[in-house]
Amino acid sequence: MIAWLADPPFFGGPGQGVRQLVELFTAFGLTALIGLEREIQGKSAGLRTQTIVGLAAALILLVSKYGFSDVLVQGLVVVDPSRVAAQIVSGIGFLGAGIIIFRRGSVHGLTTAAAVWESAAIGMAAGSGLLLLACVVTAMHFLIILGFMPLAKRLASRLSGSIRVHVTYADDREVLAAVLQACDRRDWQLAELEADPAGGAFLTLSGNGIRQAPSALARIDGVTAVRQIDDDPD
Repeated sequence: MIAWLADPPFFGGPGQGVRQLVELFTAFGLTALIGLEREIQGKSAGLRTQTIVGLAAALILLVSKYGFSDVLVQGLVVVDPSRVAAQIVSGIGFLGAGIIIFRRGSVHGLTTAAAVWESAAIGMAAGSGLLLLACVVTAMHFLIILGFMPLAKRLASRLSGSIRVHVTYADDREVLAAVLQACDRRDWQLAELEADPAGGAFLTLSGNGIRQAPSALARIDGVTAVRQIDDDPD
């Protein structure tokens, strides 16, 4: 039994060489970086989820490429390695759908679901031997996550848009009326007002310079806290 397990063809058959190990470890390392970023951000799909998805996608693709070599017969049995890759894309869609939730009138988890899909794509690229593309997409992920958010906030502060905020204020004062008056003075339109049973209120505001609303509302006498609710707190 031991001699059979140690037989070189058992461990060194087609698709079980150094190249495939490098591809697997590349998928592991790159998706672990993405998972670490998600973990630091406190997101639901963090280090373990992203790494498992990327590593599994790479392994499945390697199985699709090399796992059926013993049943291939020239001119009789032919397989298409791309068929399993297509099923990975479909399967990840179900996993991503489980991450996305709808709460308090807004969608949560879109970016995290997209990151899981991205990890699967990086794992597939690594498993296909496209290591350079896998590395480039990983670098682009950090450019998108770390670079686009400040740029988007800077642009939104100058352009019109909408935000949702939670305002906590003293119950014994007519603070909410002062908040609404402050919004009216700045031509911010109130699209939605919802009382919070735990205290305070949810406001959905729109207008020019709307990104300045949290700091402006926090300066109103009687307001104890203002928290902006992201459109996609993934």
